Amino acid sequence: MIVYEAKAEATEEQFIKVNEALRTALFVRNSCLRYWIDGHAKTGYDLNKYTKFLSDNPEFPWVSKLNSTARQAMAERTWAAITRFFDNCKNKVPLKKGFPRFRQLQTRASVEYKQSGWSLSECRNYITFTDKFGIGTMKLMGTRDLNYYQVKQIKRVRIVRRSDGIYVQFCIDHERKEQLEPTGKSLALDLGLNHFYTDSDGKKVENPRFLRKSEKALKKAQRRLSRCTKASNNRAKARNRLGRKHLKLQRQRKDWCVKKALSVIKSADLVVFEKLQVRNMLKNHKLAKSISDASWSIFTQWLEYFGKVYGRVVVAVSPAYTSIDCSNCGHQVYKTLSTRTHSCPNCSYTACRDFNASRNILTKGLELFKNTDGQSGIQYASGEIDLCLEKATSKSKSTPRKRKVQE
Repeated sequence: MIVYEAKAEATEEQFIKVNEALRTALFVRNSCLRYWIDGHAKTGYDLNKYTKFLSDNPEFPWVSKLNSTARQAMAERTWAAITRFFDNCKNKVPLKKGFPRFRQLQTRASVEYKQSGWSLSECRNYITFTDKFGIGTMKLMGTRDLNYYQVKQIKRVRIVRRSDGIYVQFCIDHERKEQLEPTGKSLALDLGLNHFYTDSDGKKVENPRFLRKSEKALKKAQRRLSRCTKASNNRAKARNRLGRKHLKLQRQRKDWCVKKALSVIKSADLVVFEKLQVRNMLKNHKLAKSISDASWSIFTQWLEYFGKVYGRVVVAVSPAYTSIDCSNCGHQVYKTLSTRTHSCPNCSYTACRDFNASRNILTKGLELFKNTDGQSGIQYASGEIDLCLEKATSKSKSTPRKRKVQE
């Protein structure tokens, strides 16, 4: 499954109607959650039937305007959140288990249609939504050509609202596979804050620190927002300006991570990285901002995805003792975070701390690869991860969902 995304050129009237559809979809989602909390729904099928009851209820005449498949999609989202909560409880995931919550309409919202409620023009440059909200026809702006795929391959169509406009996403039933010539190299990455990563060849990539660079502009926009009168037009404009700045920061991070991940995958047949528990590391309030700005999770997710697409083996190993063990003799040398040089008193081996860690990571990855008899037990680092995202425009790239990594 791949996702193409294009920005939609909409009139002011269409914006209003899209907002009505988004509010209705959110109402259906919250109603399904309340129905489950009250103990009336035992399965996802019960929630699907409840959407029919909502559309037939004369107290909620606006629900019937939304396409039936869109109502079902919101019920499926609700049931997915419920299932995720029970899975986290069953697997004893630490900290919060993610109990489903009622959601408010925010700047970023979406409604999803299945294979009805929309139609594409013959040139595939225009899309028409045919439900009772009357959204009508919108032009798709982007460089991707949907003519390469059949209409029956498009399984879902989403309308996504962001701070800079409305986007349309197409979920296409297509498996992306690319072929690369083997390089005969193995590469290990040690992720860090001083440098984004240091590989086992000694190459260091600088940390871009996009948040630090744009922090001044973000603070200024936030101050202007806080000084505006609540519920005023000026406050809405200030909130939109702030949202656009955050959106630009998000896209900068993702674009940089995608390009670096693709470069790494093309440079080696076997890529090993350390599986960091970023959620736990954010408890360190002195480093939390820098860790969030580094975007390690996005980078590793795209490493796994490109490994699957290009047929490379990507292995995630535990980071335990990789910074302590000497990569030359195995002697443990304890260091503080401020100690940037590894100096072993046992064998007199001296190297950069991150380079020593990357060599240990490579050793762990090769051992895991041998113990699993090649690729049979690796499953490209985390098993069934499927980001499979190709975006229609560089401006329309959104962060892929974070998937749970298999042990």
